[in-house]
Amino acid sequence: MSIRVTLDSALHTVELLAKLAVERVETGLVFNPVRPELRANPHPFYRRLREKDPFHRSRAADGWVLSRYADVVSVLGDRSFSADERHLRRWPRLRARNARAGLPDPYASERASMLRLDPPDHTRLRNLVSKAFTPRAVERMRPVVEKYVEELLGPLSGRREMELVGEFAAPLPVSVIAEMLGIPVADRERFRHWSDEAVRTLGDHTLADRRRALAAMEELGVYLEGIAEERRREPREDLLSALVRAEEEGDRLSRNELFTTCVLLLVAGNETTTKLIGNAILALLEHPEQLALLREEPARIPGAVEELLRYDGPVQLTSRMVTEDRELRGRPLRRGQQLVLLLAAANRDPAQFEQPERLDVARADVRHVALGHGIHFCLGAQLARLETALALEALATRFPRLRLAGPVVWGDHTVLRGPRVLPLAF
Repeated sequence: MSIRVTLDSALHTVELLAKLAVERVETGLVFNPVRPELRANPHPFYRRLREKDPFHRSRAADGWVLSRYADVVSVLGDRSFSADERHLRRWPRLRARNARAGLPDPYASERASMLRLDPPDHTRLRNLVSKAFTPRAVERMRPVVEKYVEELLGPLSGRREMELVGEFAAPLPVSVIAEMLGIPVADRERFRHWSDEAVRTLGDHTLADRRRALAAMEELGVYLEGIAEERRREPREDLLSALVRAEEEGDRLSRNELFTTCVLLLVAGNETTTKLIGNAILALLEHPEQLALLREEPARIPGAVEELLRYDGPVQLTSRMVTEDRELRGRPLRRGQQLVLLLAAANRDPAQFEQPERLDVARADVRHVALGHGIHFCLGAQLARLETALALEALATRFPRLRLAGPVVWGDHTVLRGPRVLPLAF
């Protein structure tokens, strides 16, 4: 059975950002996240917004933009705010515009990812997958991650330069998730191609690009359905088999839900980790004393990953929907409005972090929101941490003269920020 695929709610986030690009705040600040200088370094702007207009009324977004840590944590931890965009009062217009563009409704036929669902649907889907991402389960993946780190860095012996993203940061997480799902080795290149195309759902691309991504995801859906059928006949010890077992044991995991969950793991997990590794290496190269400390004391690396997530995590923002008229921090909220939560701005809030603009890999008690907060906290957080820690350790120890070898080219994502090209010399 062919599975109809959607661009999911990321499309609506991009549309929101396009509107925010022309939003002018009363203080004179203009939030235009597609400007190249903001992609390269949005933090000076985040600081000004946090100081001058931390609870910004955005008519373009039909809601508010929040940039302070306390406000972001408060909203993410409050289940009365919804992750489901169908609560938006402008949802009918968004759905109609998608239909005119030939793009399907992301909530039709159980195609919405758990990122955009509320309990009980969110709880059911998350519980089915979460067993594969417990700290103990992820720790069992350590040899797998180490294997792929070696496979990717080993061939660099004798070379003096590399492009970090294309040669290491991108293929590492997609190889790991492919193994977790049980994708045959012979199909890994096709799988990576589909992953690369599907990532276009997260960037600022043309309608033609999005349709191409949709076509690639249709192909991926057909492929995964074939693998799922094989697992129904001959189960294995992999994540896809576990999802199939859950489906057949009466947990009401439909085939569309199975596919959408796999795509979420593939796209969100891979791209987030790729950009985390890129941002982390760049930050350490810009702070050589911090990199030197990690080389001298590699036991600090897991803690350093938390500080690097705080300092320059890839996920810039998320959103929640207002489900009823209420007040927040004395501001009136109306049912159907949207709250845009600037996670990256919250992570440098001086009210929460001492000297927040300073990278300190020895910083204690780093309670960042780079991976979210509350019931939608990043499902793959432990895996992303493990992959990043092992990547940093390998790069730092293998290449004692690691340095930039050219200009950094930033990606075109406004939700997930990170380098697209990061040339290194060693």
